[in-house]
Amino acid sequence: MKINKNRYEVLLQVAACGNISQAASRLNYTQSGVSHVIAGLEKDLNIQLFIRGKNGVRLTDKGKRLLPYIQDLVNRENNLQHAVYEMNNSLKGVLRIGSFSSASAFWLPEIIKYFQERYPEVEIEILDGNYTEIIEWINKGQVDCGFLSALVAGDLQFYPLKEDPIYAVVAKEHPLAGAREVELAQALAYPLISETPGCDSDIQALLSQSGISPNICYSFRDDAIIFAFVEANLGITISQELVLNAFNAFGSKLCAVPLAGAPKRVIGLARKATMNSLLCDVFLEYMQKRRD
Repeated sequence: MKINKNRYEVLLQVAACGNISQAASRLNYTQSGVSHVIAGLEKDLNIQLFIRGKNGVRLTDKGKRLLPYIQDLVNRENNLQHAVYEMNNSLKGVLRIGSFSSASAFWLPEIIKYFQERYPEVEIEILDGNYTEIIEWINKGQVDCGFLSALVAGDLQFYPLKEDPIYAVVAKEHPLAGAREVELAQALAYPLISETPGCDSDIQALLSQSGISPNICYSFRDDAIIFAFVEANLGITISQELVLNAFNAFGSKLCAVPLAGAPKRVIGLARKATMNSLLCDVFLEYMQKRRD
């Protein structure tokens, strides 16, 4: 298959995946086509970029040193293309978005449909990860922008989009089920099923502020597994409305009980202050209008 993307973009995808076949799948190319691009780059640069192994590939030390320059080169080329498209009164190119699972389920299907209908020459690439991964992708220029909580946005430019209430989530037969609200300390008197670090910064901050040390009985990265354990009444969890909606948890075998004081996280779009992208600007404008 013919390689249509800039070959440096192919290199970045292989570096991100650590596996040529996975990179080929993301790029919609053949594995041999991607291997050919990498081999050609290594020949032209006279540098071995990757070490091949049974479990995939990894960057050599020289490859790691070159990676920031290659990412910057790709970003600059993308910005140049966006500027040219703007001058020609057309919107075209690739918009790269970092997102976590519940934001993806809540926003992205409608976003992609909107852009497909109005800007058919815009391609949207989505990288799915946790807060820590999304921040890293933004700072390295691997994505143009990403959905984050205000709590973790740090020095990134942050545009708030949604207040997301936090609940205690219990099984329908749990003693707290049906309560109008519950104090956090009362909820945490029961065993807690939590998310793994990197996925739950807002919940961890809430627990830290309370000064309560919960009895964590299980910890998972996948919300679906957490809810399955809560349904079995093996413990409670603390979760956000966005997550509950994404997994259709309201009205299921679970009961979401509001926490006293109505704690919430603020979800928004974040990007580097130096990011100059017409597509990102259009996307942000759409998200802000959608919020209003």
